[in-house]
Amino acid sequence: MAKLLLALAILSEVLATSALKASEGFSRPGFALAALAGYGLSFWALAVVLKTIPVGVAYAIWSGVGIIAITLIGRFVFGQVLDGPALAGIGLIILGVLVINLFSRSMG
Repeated sequence: MAKLLLALAILSEVLATSALKASEGFSRPGFALAALAGYGLSFWALAVVLKTIPVGVAYAIWSGVGIIAITLIGRFVFGQVLDGPALAGIGLIILGVLVINLFSRSMG
């Protein structure tokens, strides 16, 4: 159940961040409200996850997967292009998330 809630926390955070970008500085109220709701859901789900998964591991996965997803959305939805060092850094984040998921026994 914790892994499912962690996935919900990640998904809602990514959608909220996308809505935040689309809100154009909170000048588009619908997107601004969607961002606030998404962040609220994300933090609630993450808080429940922290009852069973260690905070460092949960946060690493939540933020790492979120960074990867929002980077892809930034590229394909918002047309943002990253340079080589940015892509290399994101690659290291992917590697870190994989190491945690494949080799750590801390996930429960």
